[in-house]
This record gives sequence, structure tokens and C-alpha cells, in this order.
Amino acid sequence: MLERIRIVLIGTSHPGNIGAAARAMKTMGLEQLALVAPRGEGINPEAIARASGADDILERATLHDTLEPALTDCQWVVGASARSRHLPWPLCSPREFSARLPGEMQGQDSTVALVFGREDKGLTNEELQRCHTHVHIPTSADYSSLNLAAAVQVLAYECRQAWLTTQASTADALPGSAYPFGVEWDNPLANHADTERFFEHLERTLIDIGFHDPANPRQLMARLRRLYMRSRMDVMELNMLRGILTRVERLQDGNGKPADQDDASR
Repeated sequence: MLERIRIVLIGTSHPGNIGAAARAMKTMGLEQLALVAPRGEGINPEAIARASGADDILERATLHDTLEPALTDCQWVVGASARSRHLPWPLCSPREFSARLPGEMQGQDSTVALVFGREDKGLTNEELQRCHTHVHIPTSADYSSLNLAAAVQVLAYECRQAWLTTQASTADALPGSAYPFGVEWDNPLANHADTERFFEHLERTLIDIGFHDPANPRQLMARLRRLYMRSRMDVMELNMLRGILTRVERLQDGNGKPADQDDASR
């Protein structure tokens, strides 16, 4: 399970924080590190020194210009957020996150991403909208500033606790008890890349039918993102929705009338 959890660091400004985050990961058994557009030198001698023996994680780390490729194969994306947002989003505590983790990783290919933002300003609203869930570490109101590596350590610890709980309970678990409906889900969850293609398709169709005005969006796509991200679509459900959108596109001829009356009547 732990080998399928990816730590994603966006816009890290200090190489030492990358090394310290790698050290935090290794102490808890996490292996995957993705760096998105680091603002400093990235992995340099200082990062290696701060890693304190977690050099292998730095060597395997992937580097990306944007967030999208770092999330392509992920089925559950969780963004670490310290700020309240104008648009409420599904939010959990680190302990609630760890309780959900085994169920989210029940598929053999399920990958989870934990996304951390910049040291000075965290994640942007657009980046947070790429996440299914936000996780908030409840720090002291008197001093809420949390170092990036410390935040990684907190959530990496929760990942390990979830794994240890799973290991301890495997022998005594009732058949199907790991699954929310008593049985294994019938289709794998849609990954990030397919989900993003769905949102692009949805926005394009809504513009075509005159329901969405990009010049005056009124948070429409953000709210639709929240709706569908909250529902956790599986592959079959996503394909059905895209099939509906394709059908709508085929019925449009620019005047809102069916382009093929015979086809539309079936």
C-alpha cells in the first residue's frame, strides 16, 4: 500500500525542504516523490544532505513542469490546505484521511497522491480544484506556521498508521469488510487523467449548448468539479457520462435542433 502513495511538492523554493521531505517519507516507508516546477535549484547537494540517507527517494523523484502529469494515474488526489476557501470542498483531518486510506487503495492499481503547495502561499484555488479531498492539519491558533517537511511528516505518519492497522487486522477481517458495500467495487475508480478529459468535455459541451458562458463563469465549473470529484466516479460511470455528452454534441447543429432526426429518435 505505502509504495502506491505519491507525495507531490509544488513550487518548492528551498532545496533543503525537498531533502527533508524525502527523509520524512523514508522514515514512514513512502517511496514516490514528484516535484512540480521547483523554484530553487531542485535536488542539489543541500537537498541530499538534508535527506540524511533518503538519497534513493531523491534519485527516483520525478520532475514535472505542471501538476497534471504528476497526477495522471492517481485515483484519489488529496490536497493539503491551511486556508479556508470561498467555495467549500470535502475536507478531512489527518486522522480521517488515514481512516479512509485503506478503502481508497483497495484496487491493486490504485494510486493516491498527497499534494503540498509552496512554502509561502500553499496551493492555488485551481490546484485545489484538481483534488478530490482537502486535508487540514489542525495546528495551534497561536502559531499555525507549519514547515513543509513537517507537514509531509504528519501525513506520512498517518499513512503508515493506516498501513499498520491494515496489517494487524488482515487475519481477523470479515470477508468483504474492507469494502464500503460489503463486496469489492465492480469497476476501478477513474484516474486523474481520464477525469480531467471528462471535465474538458463537459465544459466544451456546456458552452456549445449555451449553458456555460466562459466570459461570466460564476463558479459553474468549479461547482461541477466539486460535485463530480465528491462522487468518486469509476471508469464505467465516467464513460457513461462522456457518452451522454457525445450524444448531446451530435444532436447540436448550432440551432439547438437534432442534426440527425432518425438517429435522435432511437
